[in-house]
Amino acid sequence: MKPIRLVRGFLTVGAWTLLSRAVGFVRDVLIASYLGSGPVAEAFLVAFSLPNTFRRFFAEGAFNTAFVPLFSKKFEADEDPRGFAEDALSGLAFIVTVVSVIAMIGMPVLVYAMASGFADDERFALAVYFGRITFPYILFMSGAALFSGVLNAGGRFIAAAAAPVILNVVFIAAMLVGRHYHWNTGLTLSWATPVTGFLQMGLVWIACARMGYPLRLRRPRLTPDMRRLLRIAIPSVMAGGVVQINLLVGRQVGSFFDGAIAWLNYADRLYQLPLGVVGIAIGVVLLPDISRRLKAEDIVGSRYAYNRATEFSLLLTLPAAVALMVVPVPLISVLFQRGAFSHTDTINTALTLAIYGAGLPAFTLQKVLQPLYFAREDTRTPFRFAWHSMIVNAAAAILLAPLIGFVAAALGTTLAGWAMVAQLWWGSRHMGEAALFDDRLKHRVPRLALAALIMGACLWGLAQVLAPQLVTPGIRYAALAVLVAGGALAYAAASVLTGAIRLADVRSSMGR
Repeated sequence: MKPIRLVRGFLTVGAWTLLSRAVGFVRDVLIASYLGSGPVAEAFLVAFSLPNTFRRFFAEGAFNTAFVPLFSKKFEADEDPRGFAEDALSGLAFIVTVVSVIAMIGMPVLVYAMASGFADDERFALAVYFGRITFPYILFMSGAALFSGVLNAGGRFIAAAAAPVILNVVFIAAMLVGRHYHWNTGLTLSWATPVTGFLQMGLVWIACARMGYPLRLRRPRLTPDMRRLLRIAIPSVMAGGVVQINLLVGRQVGSFFDGAIAWLNYADRLYQLPLGVVGIAIGVVLLPDISRRLKAEDIVGSRYAYNRATEFSLLLTLPAAVALMVVPVPLISVLFQRGAFSHTDTINTALTLAIYGAGLPAFTLQKVLQPLYFAREDTRTPFRFAWHSMIVNAAAAILLAPLIGFVAAALGTTLAGWAMVAQLWWGSRHMGEAALFDDRLKHRVPRLALAALIMGACLWGLAQVLAPQLVTPGIRYAALAVLVAGGALAYAAASVLTGAIRLADVRSSMGR
């Protein structure tokens, strides 16, 4: 087989994801400045979450979990991968169209399910109105997810990784134009949503065509391959439903506290930056790589891919997690506190961010462990684990909300993340050599943790020194840049001194 260049793939996807998240911060800063945590902001955020929830449920989550391993193996063996992809595209388009029609008719029910705390005020009607405008986004993004899976299986990551940049650029442009012409910001963002989906789908379809896969819609057919796809996908759909229930529990808890939906969302966006750069990059690259290696019976290569993905994820997420827990207030105040976003919003969002930060390594490790199952076409075991994690999340969020308020939603998410990782790791022990830790990983992990703790101490001290500058208009951005750069330098130095990083290994990994 012609292997996927693993680390290079991680870096390619991660770099484009970093750009997307950076532009996304500009988008979120504008939303926070224009709308704050008021009713229009909360209504739009719930409306925007609806198509994204179903997108992750049907396309990027459940469907691609089944599609990518099967397509990767057909691609490796040259067993009519294009025909399989077109059948899958047609089936997905049919299902998502039916779901979209039902959802738009029943939008009040969906909004109530997402945020029943909106029921007695203006947020409910706004969320229903915005939701009906935004929901067609799922149609375009489902197609984009499948096209991205085809590209990733072929080792072509750039177009799929770059597509989300379009969403943020269009949102920013729409807000700036809308502000100039005095348009309603919530309505402007709602109409911009399906436009971004169409543009993203168009980009990845063109990339597929250039790869030799100009996929076309067919009449949906229930072929033997599609039956196999459905058998694998159904448990994954159910597992995806459990994940969405976890999110739903968090939003329901938050909807009963004024402003909490917005605080949870802004904190989520910030911790999603390292999660997206590292976790998504690993999940995107690792699943087709392991699937193709298993098809080629390359056990040694499969183990190497799994171990290097684990090492790469911890190398970047451990320091990010420590930073989010040590200096959340400077991060939130500099990035978001302006206009309608108050100091109270900063404190509440920072508290949420610190709790999410504690779960960041778990969320990333899930992206490493799940491909071990999905590449073996096992979606039932992760589904069972997801149910157990859902119980942890619901118990923490619902039972602790009367005691600690809205942050119970974030705590439930973090605890559920670690519960999921523990189960995935324990369940992988029967997979044999391909799922075992190698000596290099065992040597590096404690050193990476030590380097992250040293960085955290340095970051805390630097934050105290820079405290006056971090709240001074005009120079607070420069102060935050110094804080981030100082933390990065401290981590790099600590990693080299503790032996967590060796440059020779980095150079050799780039060629693998």
